[in-house]
Amino acid sequence: MQSKKQFWYGIGIGVLGIVMFSSKAVMVKLAYNYNVDAISILLLRMLFSFPFYIVIAFVFNNQKPIQNPNAKDYLWLIFFGFVGYYLASYFDFVGLTYIKASLERIILFLYPTIVLLLNKIFLKKAITKVQGLAIGLTYLGIVIAFSNEVSISGTDTYLGGFFILLSAITYASYLVGSGWLIPKFGVMKFTAYAMIVSCVCVFIHYSVISEINLFSFSKEVYVLGFLIAVFATVIPSFLVSASIKMISSSNFAIVAGIGPISTIILAAVFLNERLTLLQLFGALIVVFGIVVVSVKKENRK
Repeated sequence: MQSKKQFWYGIGIGVLGIVMFSSKAVMVKLAYNYNVDAISILLLRMLFSFPFYIVIAFVFNNQKPIQNPNAKDYLWLIFFGFVGYYLASYFDFVGLTYIKASLERIILFLYPTIVLLLNKIFLKKAITKVQGLAIGLTYLGIVIAFSNEVSISGTDTYLGGFFILLSAITYASYLVGSGWLIPKFGVMKFTAYAMIVSCVCVFIHYSVISEINLFSFSKEVYVLGFLIAVFATVIPSFLVSASIKMISSSNFAIVAGIGPISTIILAAVFLNERLTLLQLFGALIVVFGIVVVSVKKENRK
């Protein structure tokens, strides 16, 4: 039986992981102050992450999965690595050139509702009345926060919001489609392989659109790229996995509600971003709706 101390330890590392994940948008926005574009900072993130995932893939290579993957499974893994980590990351980084880091996190936080909707459309999985109401509530919160920002920052907000929504949709597609593959590879191996695919996609993308010159950025950009890779990507991915294992995904769904709030606080401290009271109200509605959706989803399993 799990001890109370172990449970609270799981809560603690879950909170730490979520806060570290939330810092990504803030660091990306800081990098944009040094005359760097979305694909360049994404390149640095993947370059610094790449060695970690190579090591992870090597360490877990001999781990015996529940089922044995075949050639078709590897093709699907490449596809989901392309969609879930490359496209989702690219859309996210582009969107951040147009909107606030705090709004980015609020929109990205919609992905559990998109997972439910995709499951309903493609897998014919029912959505309960409570989940339906919670989904409606989250999108109402987005409309409140987003429409208020348009009146403040202008129509570029629409473009930024569109890219961030694409990021949430592609990531949700990855979660829906890759679930059946994970038992065939194991969580660690699948994640490492998918991230390696994503890294390669970013390297190809950058080489096609730009001359490869890895020494053309300012030192601040390299530092931020390293911090994004290690402290907002690799480390929190392990912390979150450990937390879910210790406290269950339904409890973690409640902990994850701190994500948008921590981004709002970090953005206020490091970027001097301020949300209006109406936007904060919208953000709280979104957090509440997502927690309800996630907990209800877990309770139905």
